[in-house]
Amino acid sequence: MNPSHDCRRLLMTELLNRPAAAHAVADPLRPVLASLAVGRSLQQGVLSATLGLSAPAFQTLWHDYFSGEHLNLQNGPGEDIAELEDLLNLLLEYRAGERESEVWLAHIVAYSCCGRNHLWQDLGLDNRNELTLLMNTAFPALATLNVGDMKWKKFIYRHYCAREGIYVCPAPSCGECADHAQCFSPEV
Repeated sequence: MNPSHDCRRLLMTELLNRPAAAHAVADPLRPVLASLAVGRSLQQGVLSATLGLSAPAFQTLWHDYFSGEHLNLQNGPGEDIAELEDLLNLLLEYRAGERESEVWLAHIVAYSCCGRNHLWQDLGLDNRNELTLLMNTAFPALATLNVGDMKWKKFIYRHYCAREGIYVCPAPSCGECADHAQCFSPEV
């Protein structure tokens, strides 16, 4: 087995076995939040040491969800993106509205959109399935709009651009676009 995968699994187990507030233990997004922290500690993705959150928000997340010593989280190679606030607002608009972790994840996902890889990789997640769980749980109304299983970052940007009236694809529909295979192909 891959040593990095073994390390990830051990860190995930350690985080998820830590004491947590009752609302955090019941949060179906807790494993995703743990995976984000583990990915950052393994220097995967583009997130900052606070996972793209403000210091107070990160402290609240850590205290409630993974009480104890912080993992060694260092800043990733994140970049500023002009549309960060717009992406954040889009995600907040579509959040399920059931838990505070959705607000944190809106910030985290928007921040990670600055990366140059697939969104799950820029988030430092283990695989695309974790991102799909995140999207379906935290932003279900947005996730249901991704009927073609488009790559999440492409989908978020496409949805954002369509709302803003920015159409960059020359084809009238995705099925006719020359980039269809690139947008909808399986992720590696």
